[in-house]
Amino acid sequence: MSYKNEGSLVSSEWLEAHLSDDNLRIIDASFHLPQMGRNARDEWAERHIPGAVYLDVNVVADTSSDLPHMLPCTDDFAKALAEVGISNTHKIIIYDTNGGSMAACRMWWMLRIFGHTDTAILNGGLVHWDRENRPTDNNRPALSPATFKATFNPALVKSKADLLANFKQRDFQVVDARSSDRFKGIAPEPRPTKRSGHIPGSCNVPFQNLMKPDFFSETFIRETFIAAGVDLDKPTIHTCGSGVTACVTAFAMHLLGCDDFAIYDGSWAEWGNDDDVPVKEFKS
Repeated sequence: MSYKNEGSLVSSEWLEAHLSDDNLRIIDASFHLPQMGRNARDEWAERHIPGAVYLDVNVVADTSSDLPHMLPCTDDFAKALAEVGISNTHKIIIYDTNGGSMAACRMWWMLRIFGHTDTAILNGGLVHWDRENRPTDNNRPALSPATFKATFNPALVKSKADLLANFKQRDFQVVDARSSDRFKGIAPEPRPTKRSGHIPGSCNVPFQNLMKPDFFSETFIRETFIAAGVDLDKPTIHTCGSGVTACVTAFAMHLLGCDDFAIYDGSWAEWGNDDDVPVKEFKS
């Protein structure tokens, strides 16, 4: 494994060896769709990697929006991190229980957009951690509130208006992280939308193709993007169903050193409910 940004991905062996580091903070960022019948916070309370705090991407969000887990304001994000004992000086390791690191990657992107880059994803998350029989507990970390200063970077997020403007400007390529059938418009969305299909001109790289649950090799990831028609030298907007798994494809490109990227935060939850935007679908 030889990624250009290899420090952004840590192994379970590395994390276990550093659990007692004073400057380390661990975030369990798990979340589950309602139809899964799982409660990520309750699961964290019952069992988590020692020292891990829990942050819910559905709560650390703009809860006034009709769209799911949209970015929170700068002050709300800073408050959420400070309340669980995380400051700007900490190295942060993020994991989830989803078996695909999707929520962990969302938290990774949120931290970057609010100015904190000393972060890494636990490769394989809790699935891999358990597979190697590494320790867990149900202790609530005794961390004192800290001070976290958030500085918003608008370059890392795009809006529907940005996507519409891009049809003329062609400054960005668009990568859609949803499954092939959802991209084609022949499978239903987990969050039903008026329309099915994808943003015209976008490339489809299902996020599951990049990990199971660990991230595949640099060579495999690179070849997967290229086979899908992605130009690794071009600025990229990542999209998906609701702005979460888009962060997986963005993180995978970051591992390759492709850091000129942004997330379409509204993603298909917004685009697919707008009758006035162009949609491409496959007709049977």
